[in-house]
Amino acid sequence: MNARALTIGHLARETGTKVETVRFYEKSGLLPAPARTEGNYRSYDRAHLNRLSFIRRARDLGFSLDQIRTLLTLSDDRHQSCAAVDAIAKEHRAEVERKIRDLTALKLELDRMIDQCGCGVVADCRIVESLSPG
Repeated sequence: MNARALTIGHLARETGTKVETVRFYEKSGLLPAPARTEGNYRSYDRAHLNRLSFIRRARDLGFSLDQIRTLLTLSDDRHQSCAAVDAIAKEHRAEVERKIRDLTALKLELDRMIDQCGCGVVADCRIVESLSPG
């Protein structure tokens, strides 16, 4: 293996990714299949490291695998307009905003339940009552 080649373990460590996840990204087509050594070991290069780092960062930001696939395809053609990339980011932001609204409503409902709790016995617990059917 040449000095610039990376093993799957090294690639995983460098990106904070599990080896199984690296294999999954390969099978999913997000990460191109690496070259193989004479011993049939995977041999990754700097391009794999950069691409996997991109995938990890996008996953950390909550982008779906389909969105990441599209972003990667778009990023492979560096001379095109970034309007499609902007559209994906705006779509994702709208989803994040929806989740924030849902979580805010959930927090308000939990606050209401907790505020009604008299801290007596479970038989009189307003939280248990709120969660119970009927």
